[in-house]
Amino acid sequence: MEHGGAWMGFHFAGFALTPSDFPQNWDWYHNEFLGAGSYVGNTWRPTSAVLRVEDSSTSVTRRLPATFQSAPNEWYKWSNDLRTNTDITILLSIDPSSFPLGTGPKPHEIWQRRLLPVVWANKRYRMIYLNMGHNDIDYEHKTNKELSSTFDNETQNKLILDGLFWLARRTN
Repeated sequence: MEHGGAWMGFHFAGFALTPSDFPQNWDWYHNEFLGAGSYVGNTWRPTSAVLRVEDSSTSVTRRLPATFQSAPNEWYKWSNDLRTNTDITILLSIDPSSFPLGTGPKPHEIWQRRLLPVVWANKRYRMIYLNMGHNDIDYEHKTNKELSSTFDNETQNKLILDGLFWLARRTN
């Protein structure tokens, strides 16, 4: 990445929690590259949100509407405030109209108002992180059947494709 590589990461690619099977023990990756630090919580159950474009000046976001409904997802929040990191460009966040977000059953899995970045780039690297990727799954009945798909959303697919074009240094 420090020599011009390109990277697109989804959902769990940003997960790190100490102690866990996936500890935050790679400081460069979690704090410098992603900028997010450690995972500190998530919404539950995977739910759709209204996403707001924060930076429409890039080829990644310029074809998107100002706001759009996402596919259902389990949304993460992080230990680092991405808004204070000058290397990070927040591309999309959860719009305030989405709150409260999540259904629980645990109260901390239902989020109230807060600016929550969900797609961002790091100016020092050619990278994009998208917090999407955890479909709604039937855990309650133990079927593990997928109840939704990240890729069933036309606007989200446009975001992903335009992100790939940007990473490849091509415009669509």
